[in-house]
Amino acid sequence: MLPHSYAVDSLSRSQDLASAILASTTPSQISATCASIDFFLQSHSPDQSRHFFSITFPVLICKLFGFDDASSLPPPPPSQKPQSNGWVELASQSSLPDLSSKIFSLLSPNGTLMNSISAVDRHSLVKYVFPVERLPEWVRFMLSNEKYFRVISDLCPFFKGKVKEDAVQGSLCQIQLNVFEYYLFWFAYYPVCKGNSENLDSNSVKRSSKFRLENWTRSIRGFSGSSKREMEQKFEGNLYIQLLYAYLRAFVPIFDLGAHQPYRSSILNYSLKCDGSVIVRAELLVNVFVHYWLVDNDFSPLPVNVCKSFGVSFPFRSMLGEIPPTSGLGEVVKLFVKYLNLSSVMSTDGFDNIECNESPRWRVSGGFDSADLVSLSPSVCSVGSWNSWIQRPLYRFILRTFLFSPVGTSMKNTSQVFSVWVSYMEPWTISLDDFAELDVVINGSSKDVRNHETESQNSGYSPVWQAFVLSNFLYYSSLFMHFIGFAHKFLHTDPEVIAQMVLKVISLLTSSKELVDLIKNVDVVFHSKQAVSSKSALNSLYRIVPSIREQLKDWEDGLCESDADGSFLHENWNKDLKLFSDGEDGGQRLLQLFILRAEAELQGGDIAHAHSLQIIDSLKEKVSYLFGGSTMKPIPISPELRQPQHTRDELFKPRRVGNQTSANVTYKGDWMKRPISDVEVAWLAKLLIWLSSWLNESLGLDRPEDNDVGSKWFYVNIPGDAVNLNGSGEIVKTLVCLIGSWLLMMGTTTTRLMRKHGLRINLRVLASKKVVMVLLIFVVFSALKKACGLFH
Repeated sequence: MLPHSYAVDSLSRSQDLASAILASTTPSQISATCASIDFFLQSHSPDQSRHFFSITFPVLICKLFGFDDASSLPPPPPSQKPQSNGWVELASQSSLPDLSSKIFSLLSPNGTLMNSISAVDRHSLVKYVFPVERLPEWVRFMLSNEKYFRVISDLCPFFKGKVKEDAVQGSLCQIQLNVFEYYLFWFAYYPVCKGNSENLDSNSVKRSSKFRLENWTRSIRGFSGSSKREMEQKFEGNLYIQLLYAYLRAFVPIFDLGAHQPYRSSILNYSLKCDGSVIVRAELLVNVFVHYWLVDNDFSPLPVNVCKSFGVSFPFRSMLGEIPPTSGLGEVVKLFVKYLNLSSVMSTDGFDNIECNESPRWRVSGGFDSADLVSLSPSVCSVGSWNSWIQRPLYRFILRTFLFSPVGTSMKNTSQVFSVWVSYMEPWTISLDDFAELDVVINGSSKDVRNHETESQNSGYSPVWQAFVLSNFLYYSSLFMHFIGFAHKFLHTDPEVIAQMVLKVISLLTSSKELVDLIKNVDVVFHSKQAVSSKSALNSLYRIVPSIREQLKDWEDGLCESDADGSFLHENWNKDLKLFSDGEDGGQRLLQLFILRAEAELQGGDIAHAHSLQIIDSLKEKVSYLFGGSTMKPIPISPELRQPQHTRDELFKPRRVGNQTSANVTYKGDWMKRPISDVEVAWLAKLLIWLSSWLNESLGLDRPEDNDVGSKWFYVNIPGDAVNLNGSGEIVKTLVCLIGSWLLMMGTTTTRLMRKHGLRINLRVLASKKVVMVLLIFVVFSALKKACGLFH
């Protein structure tokens, strides 16, 4: 029991600190406030710090991340939209390294604040109720349904013990967290909230101004000049990135479960034995980041077999819809994924052979050199790779970005997600050199930890990475096919940038002959019946085929292209792999078509740069190496083969083909197949597209006119005896038959002319928001007119 004077002093000083935090807006005020917080926590015991965490800490979170200021004590929960005057944002944008250093020192894993949090949580002195509306979207849907929220702890173990029923309103549930969990949830939510607010702002700008596709595609041209700088933006200038890396280094061991490098005084410094709390804290951190950043609004958030085992079926697709992931997460996701992939680097570098009673060293790059090694804490058994924790959510995160990004979206976000995908597919290029500058910021030293002599040893694919490629085979095969569809869909925005992205992936796949052979061999055994092969290498690959099929069904659950989104794939696409298929959906044909379109787009521009033509030549060379033989196979144009390929020609008609037409390829641009734009009602457009397709198929407008039909005439034999028309009934019947025959003849003639000239029924124009608005106004006006007439 604390003396009354100490309790009163702690309470009053906590209130004063909260007021000082709210009033801190300038760099000097923020620095002074950080020093005051540090001094308060150092001079008070955990029991005396209770008032700080119950009163001051929520206010600190508001100011750190720029949420709406709390106007009263106790403060209300932070609001949805972050403000621009948040301390973290201010430190990242300003050129004041001292301010960033002060805030980082306050929030660092080995700082006074984190040590106090650990002490308070150890005694369970403070609990928070985290607002449900700030949780990932799929979690919010589960908690809103009494049927689902009772099993969420079983489906997501990191929620175990945190879901409680509301003591005031028993029908509702709460998420109760300790201090560290409360801070971690807000830390993970910050970039999601920031991305949503920026997306809303950009949408409002688009709606307030006239949107023209020509202006948009022209403005994207500037992206090609600065794409490399934006895609490879340095992390060291971003305070949030620095904190994220510090928390990963402190709380998520890559090889050694007891590792707390480099923070010897952090909250992980409990003992040198295998501490269960270390594992729990690491899993909590990874799970929170995965579900906030990668899963969030995914309508299939959990593996299909997990849901079936618990008898749970989520109606998330109808609720969440086909929306892309939150934009603006590329940088944090890339750092998060690269750091977790270091565990795969460690497992392939021979660390499994280190005995548990030694002091293992974390190799920087290449071999063991005592001058260039980063020391890890001693000795617990290996935890294995974190790769399995992010395989499915990361795959769906990337695929949903490619599938659901609407025309008109910023290419910056898509390029960042593309960079995440490429980085994940080549873990052999990852080393601690990638984090050297962040280590300098965190450690406060300028020590060069790179090993220049062995830097080139981990720069390329080698057979030791075969297990990684096989366990992530869909990233190298199926996801690449989906990306080709994305490239076709967005080629008109900036042909040079899209072509560079395709070239980057193909260059990765063809970077090593061993990698190409492995991908081809897996594709062969995937499409063949299991049998004894003369090649022992193929026999060893048959055992992974069931796993790949299960991944294909699970990872792409509910994700497929439709006719309305401008893609070429069908509902049953994810039942097979078609990268090396010889059909029209095969990778070689689609890449061949992409090269033709890209070359036409680049040559048809205002200026045909030599660099652009060099990209096309490199694409042809890489595609030829990947598939073997000639790059550009002739497309058959015989009548027998033209019919099955008409959908391919319709979907990928280029905007221009220079000054000449191709004799081998016939493009039939289908206006109905273009992506749904912002000026259309999405559900009505899909309905009218389906109705138009049904009418065209029923009337035969989707097939060419048969020349033999028009040359045949049919004659009707009229009986020789005279027919007398008696009465008006017979006359009316004759006139009706005559008019019907005339209408039928006109319809047949019109249909024949439409088929002859390649015209088809298109009702999609009725899905325009302007047309719908006019019809709605007309209906409302008519209803009001009738109502007024009845009233009078």
